[in-house]
Amino acid sequence: MPRIFTFIFLFLFLPKAYAQNHQKICIKNVCLKAEIAETPAARERGLMFKDSLSEKQGMLFIFEEEEIHVFWMKNMRFPLDMIWIDAEKRIVEIKENIPPCRQTCENITPAAEAKYVLEVSSGFVKQNVIKVGDRLEF
Repeated sequence: MPRIFTFIFLFLFLPKAYAQNHQKICIKNVCLKAEIAETPAARERGLMFKDSLSEKQGMLFIFEEEEIHVFWMKNMRFPLDMIWIDAEKRIVEIKENIPPCRQTCENITPAAEAKYVLEVSSGFVKQNVIKVGDRLEF
């Protein structure tokens, strides 16, 4: 009996939990599935210790305030493209091919305030011709 209950619980509730922690994001005609990092703990952990991202995956950091949000590549295992997005869901800054830290970690600081930051695999921006001013849908 407990096995059946566990299976039913997992079948009914895990897809909803997964959907709540992921968001479909589209830029121009390209869509990807982004894991959501909206709590301080999730934002601090970010993509640390993950081995890779597919070209259709990312992580969306959601902040309470639109301001300068500084990142670093601590405990990262692969390079990223980072996209800063304002409250209107318009791209205000892009940094491409940011390598993981080796000895020391440098801050990655945007020139503009943002409410969201989208991390995607390195090369995503160039491959999809993403640029400042483009609008995202999510």
